[in-house]
Amino acid sequence: MPMDKLKRIKLLAMDVDGTLTDGSMMMTPEGDVKAFNVLDGLGIRLAMAAGLDIAWITGNISRAVTLRAESLRISEVQQGARYKSVALHEIAKRKGYSREEVAYVGDDLNDLPAMQAAGVAFAVANAAAEVRVAADFVTERPGGCGAVREVIEAILKAQSRWDEGVREFLNELRREQERGEAPGAVT
Repeated sequence: MPMDKLKRIKLLAMDVDGTLTDGSMMMTPEGDVKAFNVLDGLGIRLAMAAGLDIAWITGNISRAVTLRAESLRISEVQQGARYKSVALHEIAKRKGYSREEVAYVGDDLNDLPAMQAAGVAFAVANAAAEVRVAADFVTERPGGCGAVREVIEAILKAQSRWDEGVREFLNELRREQERGEAPGAVT
C-alpha cells in the first residue's frame, strides 16, 4: 500500500468483535464477556496521544465494550450500528474529515461497506476472504491479537508520529502520577 495514503489519516475507526477481540463471546446472566488485547489498548492510547482520532463501530450492544472504551478514554463508540458505513460517514462528517482522512479496520462481511467508505481499508489476518480481498492492507496478526496495534504503528510511522505518540503517552502517565490521578487503563 502506498504510504502516502497513510500519511493523510486523521480518524481510525474499527469494528470490535473479531477485530479488537478474537470474536469469541461468552454469555453470562450479567451480560457478555469479551477479551481485549493489551497490545491494542496501548496502541490506541499511543494513537490518541499522537493526535489520531479513534472510533469504535459495532453492530452489537455490549456492556463489556462500553467498559473497555471508557477505560481507554474512547468517546466515539457506536454500538448497535447495523449500517456501519452510515455510522462512519456521520462520525467523519461531524469531525470534519474527508474520506481520504479516514481508515477503517474490519474482519467480516458486515464491515465491507464501511471499508469501502473509508480512504484506507484494513483487514485483520483472520478476516473473511472477501474482506481481505477488499482491503488495502491485511495485518499479519489476527483480530484480538494485536492487529489494531499493527495498524496504528503503520499509520503513525508513515506519518513520522510514532516517536511523538510514545513520548506524549509517557509524559501523560508521568503527569497523572504527579497529580496522583488514576490513569484508567493503560493497556
